[in-house]
Amino acid sequence: MDGMPPKDMPWWRWRSNVRSALHMLSDPAFQRECWLTGLPGYGDVTDAVYRLVEDTWLDNWSADKYIGTIFRDAQEAALVDVAVLRVLRIMHQVGADAPVAAYLEHPGWPEAVHAARDAHVLLSANDGEDPDRPPHSLDALAAMLRAA
Repeated sequence: MDGMPPKDMPWWRWRSNVRSALHMLSDPAFQRECWLTGLPGYGDVTDAVYRLVEDTWLDNWSADKYIGTIFRDAQEAALVDVAVLRVLRIMHQVGADAPVAAYLEHPGWPEAVHAARDAHVLLSANDGEDPDRPPHSLDALAAMLRAA
């Protein structure tokens, strides 16, 4: 999300939130530097999961329900489903209020990060953006959504 959300999708605000969450969930360096240290402005794992599933209900049904509205195609939806399932499995095991370290030290976390990375890279590429840029702060995300 280099500048503006991809407004060519009908539910681009939801896509922006999903992309922001996947971006943070897919970046181990970001997680160590921001989440583990408690750097203000980036939330934590629970905040990212909330952005991932709050409006979409991806914790209750498949992303393929949103092909053409949030996700461009079945490949995007499938990768998002894998990421959501892996992250939610860990959240249910360690608890939503667990410290960030509990997530990062969970044996399944590297798989969850990998799945989030796969989804993040595809969605970013499909939006014509660089997947390797650092994640935006939550304030920057909110400003982009308001400005659009």
